[in-house]
Parts: sequence; C-alpha cells; structure tokens
Amino acid sequence: MPTSELDSSVPAPPINSAAPPETKTRVNKTVFIGSATGVIAIALWSILAPATASDVIGSVVGWVSTNLGWYYFLIVTLVLVFVIYIAISRVGKTRLGPDHSRPQFSMFTWTSMLFAAGIGIDLMFFSVSEPITQYLAPPTGDGSTVEAARQAMVWTLFHYGITGWALYALMGLALGYFSYRQNLPLSIRSALYPIFGKRIYGPIGNIVDIAAILGTIFGIATSLGIGVAQLNYGLTFMFGTPQTLFVQGSLIALSVVMATISAVTGVEKGIRRLSELNVLLCVGLMLFVLIAGNTSFLLDAVVQNVGDTLSRFPAMTLDTFAYDRPDAWMNSWTLFFWAWWIAWAPFVGLFLARISRGRTIREFVAGVLVVPFAFILLWIAIFGNSALAIVIGGDAGFGEIAMNSPEKAFYSLLAEFPLAPFSAAVATFTGLLFYVTSADSGALVMANFTSHLKDSESDGPKWLRVFWAVTTGVLTLAMLLVGGIPNLQNATIIMGLPFSAVLLLIMLGLYKALRVEQSLTDSYRVSLPGLLSGRSGDPAKARNWRQRLSRAMSYPGPKQAERFVSTVALPALKEVHDELVAKGAEVTISEGVVDGLQIPHVDLLVSMGEERGFKYQIYPVQLDIPSYAVRTAASGSKYYRMEVFSAEGSHGYDLMGYSKEQVITDVLDHYETHLDFLHLNRAEQPGNTTFAEDQVAKDNWEADFESDEVHT
Repeated sequence: MPTSELDSSVPAPPINSAAPPETKTRVNKTVFIGSATGVIAIALWSILAPATASDVIGSVVGWVSTNLGWYYFLIVTLVLVFVIYIAISRVGKTRLGPDHSRPQFSMFTWTSMLFAAGIGIDLMFFSVSEPITQYLAPPTGDGSTVEAARQAMVWTLFHYGITGWALYALMGLALGYFSYRQNLPLSIRSALYPIFGKRIYGPIGNIVDIAAILGTIFGIATSLGIGVAQLNYGLTFMFGTPQTLFVQGSLIALSVVMATISAVTGVEKGIRRLSELNVLLCVGLMLFVLIAGNTSFLLDAVVQNVGDTLSRFPAMTLDTFAYDRPDAWMNSWTLFFWAWWIAWAPFVGLFLARISRGRTIREFVAGVLVVPFAFILLWIAIFGNSALAIVIGGDAGFGEIAMNSPEKAFYSLLAEFPLAPFSAAVATFTGLLFYVTSADSGALVMANFTSHLKDSESDGPKWLRVFWAVTTGVLTLAMLLVGGIPNLQNATIIMGLPFSAVLLLIMLGLYKALRVEQSLTDSYRVSLPGLLSGRSGDPAKARNWRQRLSRAMSYPGPKQAERFVSTVALPALKEVHDELVAKGAEVTISEGVVDGLQIPHVDLLVSMGEERGFKYQIYPVQLDIPSYAVRTAASGSKYYRMEVFSAEGSHGYDLMGYSKEQVITDVLDHYETHLDFLHLNRAEQPGNTTFAEDQVAKDNWEADFESDEVHT
C-alpha cells in the first residue's frame, strides 16, 4: 500500500468467483496459433501471388462498399451515442477498478500515451494531403471554391474526429471495466461475459480474440505502410535517398528493431517516454508553422473550422450519399477511415485500459473524446489551412503533388517555410517516433491478446512481443508488394468488418453490466444509509462520546493493527462463518498477510449459487500520520486503518476501535444489502450458469492452472 492514499492494486475477486490468479503468464495457444496462421497465410499469399491478391481484395471491397456502407455509418454513430450516454449517466462515476483506486499516470503522461498510440504517422500524411484533395475534388459540388475549402477542412476533421475516438473509448471502457472492476482477464472476450457467461472461455471467446487480432494487425500495417512511404520521401528530401522498395524494407526493419526494444521495456519505460517526447516534438513543429506562417489567417481559420465542424457534424455522421453515391470517394475516405478506426479499436482500447486503471468512466470518456481531438483539430487546422492557402494563392503544382503523391505533401509544405532542412529533420524524427509508438504499442497489445496473463497489470512474454513486432513488419512489406497504400486501405476495410459485429455485443454486455453496477450502488444508498459512513450497528452497543473521540484521535501502529485482526476481526468473521454454515450456506473464510506491511487481512466469501457472490474483507491500509495529530500510539511516521472492502473496492471507513459485536453487525448490514441487491437483479445474470460452473470453464480454458487455495 502507498503511504498517503489507497493503492489501486488492492486485489478484488472476479464478479463470478474468488478464483486464485495465474501463477505465471502463459501463451494462449489457440488464439496465438489461429491468428498467427491467418496473418502469415495472407502475407505469403500477397507475396507469392500479388496480382491475384490485389484483384480479390479489390472485388471484396467493392461489394462491401455497395452493400454494407450504411452499416459502417450506423455502427460508428451508435457507438458515439452509447459512450456519451454512459459518461453522462449516473454510472459515469464508476471507476475502472475498485472504488478506492486512483490513476497511475498523470494527465499529461496519460494523454500523451493515448494520443501517440491512437494516432500514428498517418496524421502527418493526411493533415496536408486530405484537405487539398477534398478542396480540388470534393464529394459534392465544384472544387476550388470557398465552399470547397470549408468543406475540405470539415471532412478532414470529421474523419479524425470524435466518432473514431468513441470507438477507442468503447473498447477501453469495456476492457478496463471487466478487467479492473470485475477481475476478469484483460481480453476482448471478457466484455461478452454478461451475455454468454462461461462460454467466453470456449470457442466464442477464441473467435472474438482472433478477429480482434486480425483487425488490429491490418490496421497497424496500414499505418506503418503509410509511414514508410512518407519517411522514405523524407530521406529523399533531405539526403537524396531513392524511393525504392529496398529502402522501405530497410525502414520497416529499423522500426521493428526499435519497436521491439520499446515493447520489451514495457509501458513504464519505453512506451511512456517515447509518447511524451513525441507529443512535445509535435507541439514544437505545430507552433513553428503557426508562427512562421500567416498567423492571423491560421487563427481565423481555426475558429471557423471549429464552427463549421460543430454545425455540420450531425448531418455528416449519417450521410451515406444515397441519392448520388461517389463510390470511389467513399472507399478511399469515409468507409476506409471508419473501418480503420474499427480495426485499431481493439489494440488502442486494450492499451487505453492498460494505462487508465483508477479513472472514472466519465473522466475516461471525456479525456479520450476531447483531449486528443483538441490537439488533432489544431494540428489539422494549422497544417491543412497552410496548405490550402498555398493552393488558393495559385500554386497548382503544390496541389498536384499533395493530391497525387500524398507522401510528399507534408515535406513540400515545410519547404515553403524558413529553416526547411531543420524542420524536415524534426518532422522525420517525429514521424519515426509516431511509427515506433504505434508498432511497439501494437506488439505489446497483441502479445497480451494471445496470452493468459498472470494478472491485469502483467504483459505478454517478451518473445511474443518480438514475434508480433516482426510479423507486423512482414505483413506491411507484403501488402506494399501487392499494390502499396491503396491495397492496405482496402484490406483494412475488409478486416474491420468482422470485428464491427463484435462491437454491438460489447455495447450490450457493457450496458447489462453497468445496469447491475448502478443497482448495487442504489442498494447501498437506499437500504443502508448509514453504512458508508461507518456508523451502522446496534445502538445499544454503541460507544459513548469519549470513546468515539479517543478513536478519532488515535493513529494505531502495526502491533495494534495485528491485535485488532487476531482479537476482534477474525473472531467476528468466524462467528458469522459458523452461523452461516450451520444454516446451510457455502462459506469460505481466509487469512493472508499483505506484502510489504506484514499485517494480516481476513476475508469472508459467501457463494450465492448462480448469483453474484458476497465478499466482506477487512484489509489494512497504511497512511502517513497527519501533521495535526496531537499524540499517537504509532512508532514512526505511519499509522494503519482496517478498512472494509467488498468486490467493488474499499467502502472508505475504518473498523479500528469496533468491538466484535459491532463488526458482526457491520457484516450483516452488508450481507442483507447484498441480498436485497440480488433480489432486484436476478434477470441481469448471464444465462443459467453457476459461479462454480464458470470457474470450471475458466480452469479448463487455463489448462495448467494451479489452485493453491489462496483467495485474494
């Protein structure tokens, strides 16, 4: 435990059992072999028969665009509405973790990592090329007009806007909630538990995870393919390096090495530091263009772009162009972007969950939707409007380059400003960081997807991270051989389709789980108004005011905490245990010693058949003695609280000073409240499975699971 606040790592049992954790992280052989086989097969097919692969991919994309374009528009809009509704509802206060958990990373570090992982080098690629392309060849109306310029910026911001980030928010919410709040595996399948119950540990879960990996790796490969093309031209711009497949292959190999090193060092060191550096360089580059360019025009344009985006967004989000459909434009832009966001959603969502434990749902959604997009808006507005000003000013050659050779657009823009060699070098290094942070985050996440993790804070084996980094590089090279960036875009549209159906199930599962969550909160608030303040109990056995004041001013040390457990807490829970057993209940009582404190905790677990189990835990929390303390019984600068924990986390009050009878009364208050909650929420349970059956299914899924009867 930390010294000044509750630790976000205090264990909480799964919603469906008090299962012991994995003793070590292992490979999920079914998911790993299935996904690896699929990726390698597609890569070999692309390398050995590139013409056939290109034709097949093009035909499938044509069919998807014609018949399922409406589906892509509808599902991304539903996701956006859903995450906003969840955030502003009462369950928005729920934490991605126990109630006592707090964020691990600062806001700057957190937003840096989610931005660098959620957007890659493609932002540099499209921030110049898309506004120019939409200006010269808009989907509707005439090009090269004032309206076309306004429309061009809105379309670019629309494709990089909150709709895509809502997909990330949904996945991050689902993975973070079910892993850190319900202690289920940090895997896509866990989000489907409220629907399928124990069946998530079988073929259903394996298929979902494989679909997520296939979509993820193609989404990342698309971004890396775009990045390779742009970095290759950056080297040509600075050093005259030829634009060849050999150079691009060399860049892929370099990025794989860098991504491997970063992924192996983990989130705390590699990915965190690269993400922070990446954001700082982006800010510097953006400010340089703002100051060196026409500053007043750019600031005017930023304000107008915001207004246009807000006013036009509602109509654009469901605009399928039903009456005059520009198929080629749709495939190249909106459909591609929605499929691309969907393909990246599992990868970025798991990564966001991995770095967001302790944040509330409302804070998480607001951060994911607002903070990165605010930066993206400024970036696109500054670079996009700078490019538009050049074309509007009469430089048709620049517009031709941006539209037909988009990898050259960003560097061509920088060439219009002073210090072009220096700014180009910074842009190339920034692009390389974008490239690596996408690759290393992807390798880390795919390793987690294909592993049985020891706990939600663990990552997949290092060799597995290396495998996925290398495999992503090979797939990128293979798809470039097939036909370059257009075929990567087409493959992404195809691979995003299967996982889009999973998104619907994830929304349903999360909705059902959060309904139960809110009912549990209501049960505590309505049925037990005095519980959360720690004042429940038999009035006849209440302490007098001098005893209460003495307790409020005491700061007990470790010996007092140990004595409380042995003489009060444990005997009280044993009496409740014995009485429940005598009445036929299935009850477990367990003890353990908290690492680092050497102070015991004691847990009472009651199985409820096919309903949600009951947990009452008395757990030590170490804190700094406050400066206002008059006198203490503790030696040193720390004191201890014995707080009440349930499966949802700490209830925030201290039992030190309670008598055995008062502790028993408190246990029964919690137990009766839990029974009331179960009575009102039986319909929300996922099928007719028991918690024991669910644990058997999980044990079969984790074949070499070693049960040591340790209850966390």
